[in-house]
Amino acid sequence: MAEHAQNIVAGAKRALQYAELMLKDVDPAKAGAKPRGMNNVVIDTNTPTFVYGHLALYPARVLSLLGQPENEIAAIKAPETWDALFKAGAPCEDDPEGTKYPKIGLLSDHFAKAHSAAMHALQHAQDTQLTAIFPDPARREVFPTVGAAINFLMVGHPMVHLGQVSAWRRCMGLKSAQG
Repeated sequence: MAEHAQNIVAGAKRALQYAELMLKDVDPAKAGAKPRGMNNVVIDTNTPTFVYGHLALYPARVLSLLGQPENEIAAIKAPETWDALFKAGAPCEDDPEGTKYPKIGLLSDHFAKAHSAAMHALQHAQDTQLTAIFPDPARREVFPTVGAAINFLMVGHPMVHLGQVSAWRRCMGLKSAQG
């Protein structure tokens, strides 16, 4: 495995492990509900349902950045209906009845499958692919290389959102998901 890929894969594996831990003891029927504070006021935070749906959108972008064939990208791409629900900037809505969003099991399974497929593709990436200049000039200041973007998509981005799930867990009265 290329040196740059090895470093990203190590962090991506930990992100996937953390994603699995965050669902420990979570009641699937409550995964879309926002916590309530004093006087039953809704705490405006992202729910597990929203986070896993959002994160499920990005592994296909990793494959695209690696130049993988369209059929491989399509195999892990989230359903098109998920884009409007979970794209960047979409609001996380309180879904205590579980009617707005797909079930957490479907979302987390898709995320894990897609994230694992992206890690597998990354294990076969060459350093020249990862050190290539990021193709979108408008985002190049943030992501100067393809590897920088993939590192964010596979490690930084999931860990930021999984931290939101960790906070949600505590608001819902769950213990730390150690592991």
